[in-house]
Amino acid sequence: MSSNDKDKPGGRNKPWSGRFGEPVTDLVKRFTASVAFDQRLAEFDIEGSVAHARMLHAVGILTKADLDAIENGLARILSEIRAGSFPWSIDFEDVHFNIEHRLTDLVGDAGKRLHTARSRNDQVATDVRLYLRASIDHVLTLAKGLQRTLLDLADEHTETIMPGYTHLQVAQPVSLGHHLMAYFEMFARDAQRLADCRRRVNKLPLGAAALAGTSFPIDRLMVAKELGFDGVCENSIDAVSDRDFAIEFCAAAALLMTHLSRFCEELVLWMSPRFGFIDIADRFCTGSSIMPQKKNPDVAELIRGKSGRVNGHLVALLTLMKSQPLAYNKDNQEDKEPLFDTVDTLMMSLAVFTEMLAGVKVNKEAMYEAARQGYATATDFADYLVKKGVPFREAHEAVAQAVRQAENRGCDLAGLKLAELQQFSPLITKDVFEALKLEGSLKSRSHIGGTAPARVKAAIAKARKSLA
Repeated sequence: MSSNDKDKPGGRNKPWSGRFGEPVTDLVKRFTASVAFDQRLAEFDIEGSVAHARMLHAVGILTKADLDAIENGLARILSEIRAGSFPWSIDFEDVHFNIEHRLTDLVGDAGKRLHTARSRNDQVATDVRLYLRASIDHVLTLAKGLQRTLLDLADEHTETIMPGYTHLQVAQPVSLGHHLMAYFEMFARDAQRLADCRRRVNKLPLGAAALAGTSFPIDRLMVAKELGFDGVCENSIDAVSDRDFAIEFCAAAALLMTHLSRFCEELVLWMSPRFGFIDIADRFCTGSSIMPQKKNPDVAELIRGKSGRVNGHLVALLTLMKSQPLAYNKDNQEDKEPLFDTVDTLMMSLAVFTEMLAGVKVNKEAMYEAARQGYATATDFADYLVKKGVPFREAHEAVAQAVRQAENRGCDLAGLKLAELQQFSPLITKDVFEALKLEGSLKSRSHIGGTAPARVKAAIAKARKSLA
């Protein structure tokens, strides 16, 4: 192969090709290239390269002329990428070599000097952290939007009564606002996890080079400050080999998607005629190709399904890392597609779910009627007897017998006459009917975390302050 062949696509033009006696085959080239998916790191790669170049100039490694050429060249490349005119090529493997090759074409030797005191190993680790940090910030903004939408709906329904369930059986009456606030708490924990994860993401690997650091007099803290990192990765081997931060993000994302999935499952159930609690706006539903009457909650079902996709990406990353020796291995190229898809899936799911939730219409009457079924105030009846001095276990037994009689009569507990109720305890008086009312049941649970409307309103007010 002539020296000119080395500069042709497919020739021995790799930055590492001097060691080898033959170029890689086209099959290997296609198999090992990552530019098809890692080009989304391009702007972060340029951001990191600019900071690296400025540091190299500050410590006397690059001249001012070289720095100016590099900055101008990278600015042009950034414009080309944003305009969609950048000449991406599989021949240059990945986003890093593509940008470096183009930079060298534009500015000559200055472009070749940019890679001094760094390796692709610490370069890609930096790019991914910059990308993930920005992604977390976007996800947190979306999560906050969902929380606000949830609070608005809960605030509207603090006194809307619905059945609370255990085992999907009617258990006790609750406020719909209270039920919705349970999801607010889940999403609040999700936001806390993501914010905590961000702190560990926000450490600079650059300067670790391939794995052992560099002999050049670099200033890592300067680069960290330039890029907005909170500090540097303290061990060079760990800096290039660690992907804990990506796994941790995917774990937090999987939990958030699980919470969305649970919520979607309830919306699907509540929309069905057997419940009839809500209606989801037409724009978030689809019809059937054969059954004209159908209105299918496809958006909710699809979010529910996508939770499995994100769970799979978490397992993929855990499996990717489980047997890797230190330090960097080519396996780590496989971290990006699961991470990128997790970010995309999470962002889209949050955005569409928030819009869907804002368009939900509640059927208060259906919820109220459902709460009247299943003897939802049985526990209130037991509590009433305890307050009269009956030991709880005896009260429990007495109410169970009362429920059995109500079942035989085909009515709820409040439908039994006072004389019928008194056969289960002589301590029962007419004030028992207040305890058996759904409204009375809610009002009586007036403590922190309880379903009493006043407490729900207080919880909503506190939650709004937390989002301010």
